[in-house]
Amino acid sequence: MNQMNVQAKSPTPRTLAQLMASGWKSRSVKSELRSNFEQALKGAASASERGASSLFPGILGYDDTVLPELATAIIAGHDILFLGEKGQGKSRLMRMLPNFLDEWLPYLDIPGCSVHEDPQQPITRAGREMLANTTPENTPIAWWHRSERYAERLAPGTKFADLIGEIDPSKLAAGTSMGAEEALHFGLVPRMHRGIFAMNELPDLDELVQVGLFNVLEERDVQIRGYPVSFDLDVLLVFSANPTTYNRSGKVIPQLKDRIGSTVVTHYPRERDAGIAITRQESGMDLGGDFPVIVPPFMDRVIEEISIAARKSKFVDQASGVSARFSAANWRTMVASARRRAIQLGENPAVPRISDLGHLHSSALGKLELDLMGSHQMNERQVIDAIVAEAVGVVFKEYVEEHGLPAIADAFAKGVRIEVGELVPSSQYVQRLKSVPEAWDKAFEVNAGGDAGVRASCAEFVLAGLWATDRVSRTTKHGRVAYEVK
Repeated sequence: MNQMNVQAKSPTPRTLAQLMASGWKSRSVKSELRSNFEQALKGAASASERGASSLFPGILGYDDTVLPELATAIIAGHDILFLGEKGQGKSRLMRMLPNFLDEWLPYLDIPGCSVHEDPQQPITRAGREMLANTTPENTPIAWWHRSERYAERLAPGTKFADLIGEIDPSKLAAGTSMGAEEALHFGLVPRMHRGIFAMNELPDLDELVQVGLFNVLEERDVQIRGYPVSFDLDVLLVFSANPTTYNRSGKVIPQLKDRIGSTVVTHYPRERDAGIAITRQESGMDLGGDFPVIVPPFMDRVIEEISIAARKSKFVDQASGVSARFSAANWRTMVASARRRAIQLGENPAVPRISDLGHLHSSALGKLELDLMGSHQMNERQVIDAIVAEAVGVVFKEYVEEHGLPAIADAFAKGVRIEVGELVPSSQYVQRLKSVPEAWDKAFEVNAGGDAGVRASCAEFVLAGLWATDRVSRTTKHGRVAYEVK
């Protein structure tokens, strides 16, 4: 969840009489969320004309798709399902919803009660008895911060008792009747009365627990072990799911599906520039400091194109998806490799090269699931290498004109061999490409300015592009990369 100021001082009313005198009125959590969101949306629209997108900081690429649907669902007062592949920001969006709750919410301060009771409309026996037996001047009020009004659970392994509740054996041993409300130990959903409860990976939730949630959605009450103990729960339910499992017959009971008010469909970045922005944001790496890093634009594009290629690859199980975490991890690995080289060689600034992508196996392995039919005999490393080659070829064609490439290929055909690598000093690239001056000229076309590190990166990009487009061959060994025509 977003960091919230839980140290802020709570409001002053400490009794029910003081609270009523302040003008406070009870309202449902959905009404509260809708009202606050509408005011925030109005303010955002008048301030920046960007609407909902400015209300969800750090959420990129959803301005015209996901965020309008989410805004509509909030205003409609619906329980919400976020449907999308892994790494599409579903959990982050869910965790932002408490930002639109009141900062503080009053509740009856009842010793031993796990439910934050509405001071005007309590749902438990203890709450009703407090109002009946205590004058407003003596009815204690406490305050609940919005950061605590959100609870989240991962579906696998979650039991009915975790979410809904269970009979408390210790209370039975103390003489409490099994059918009495006091015998219950409440689960997360009742404890989130007047708050938000989120369930990740809904299709993996046990069917019995789904039935319990269905009852909450339909009747806004809970029933534990068949005992007729009902509560008028006030809770916003939010879910996330993967389309493949959610749409599979039998994974989610139809009655539960039918009662989820809105389905908000997420997606991977539809524009590469948006993907690059997300990757840089999610990487969390500082490019400054004692060992600053300059990332050439084509290297940013190659990293993002690797993810794009993986999402289209016949070798990758597309039902599993390719998370944005895949891009961010690869980007961090590339930058870290460049920074390591700069420290070892004493270069400043560090500039990532294509040879740094040789370390992507460490960050990419395990983040892709192979399609056993499409990959045939290829292992995960070979699949990653094929995807990287495809990505380099795509970006190379965007940067380098076809004119002049045959001459470079001809030079290699005469027996030229150029060896570069992640630990080759940038200053040596000029000398190493002297045998193919046309390739060095192409590096100038990619970036006519920049220091030696940028120029070395450009040179490697051109060489790798020639390889990716089948004009030269490449061999790699111990961080060294040789380009030639066999």
